[in-house]
Amino acid sequence: MDVLTPYSLDEALEVRFTHPEATPVAGGTDLMVDLNARRLQPTALLDLSHVDELGTWQKESGTVFVGAGMTFARIARELTEFPPLADAARSVASPQIRNRATIGGNLATASPAGDSIPALAAYDADVVVASSKTGMRRVPLGEFLVGPKRTSLAPDELIVGVEWQSVTRPGSFVKIGRRNAMVIAVASACLQVDDEWHGVRLALGSVGPTVLRARHAEEFAEDLDWSDPATLVEFGRLAAAETQPIDDRRGSAAYRRHVVEVLARRLLAQAEKARC
Repeated sequence: MDVLTPYSLDEALEVRFTHPEATPVAGGTDLMVDLNARRLQPTALLDLSHVDELGTWQKESGTVFVGAGMTFARIARELTEFPPLADAARSVASPQIRNRATIGGNLATASPAGDSIPALAAYDADVVVASSKTGMRRVPLGEFLVGPKRTSLAPDELIVGVEWQSVTRPGSFVKIGRRNAMVIAVASACLQVDDEWHGVRLALGSVGPTVLRARHAEEFAEDLDWSDPATLVEFGRLAAAETQPIDDRRGSAAYRRHVVEVLARRLLAQAEKARC
């Protein structure tokens, strides 16, 4: 197996164009599992771990950009002003894996259970991708994720990072699994309050073919009294109704719907407490 090792973003994009057969790898925490299990047998790897441009983040003019090479350990440590994403980063596997796994890898893997993705969906984030021939483009997260472990990334493109408009109101991320650590989510949810306190954005993980936005629940909650028990019940019911879960060894579809209903109620109640 060949290993191609660029040292700049321009070089990485050129290698990506000339060697489309090479599988990109950064932290390798998902990829190496598939390699060891022989589910994936690439002829070449494109090692992105030495591309410094991918390992940066910045906030400028109200826009936040996080490079694809940022590890979850750094996100948890450095992006504390964005609690949902920082909390999601802390929930990823073990400290050893968080020191290697990257947000770009989470996006590229495109698992419905990806821990960072509900937070990014609640931020209404765009995925920044680039090609040496067509340049850089921004893809809404909902258009980037097209199915379980499937993205709209072109064969000559690489994920450069993710960006969103900074929010100042509170948000929360929560994940349910069969134990407290080293667990793939049975269901996860992220709720972000908008900057006017009028409404919320609610994203749900591990309950559909991709991470879902609960649009009907969001529309219902706009400009309502979130402390009203009836509002909380209906918000949870609507969120659960928008899920598309399956039965698997981690949990049944019925259980996942129940979890989402409970989590949605709790997250909206927490948002109301923060508003007070």
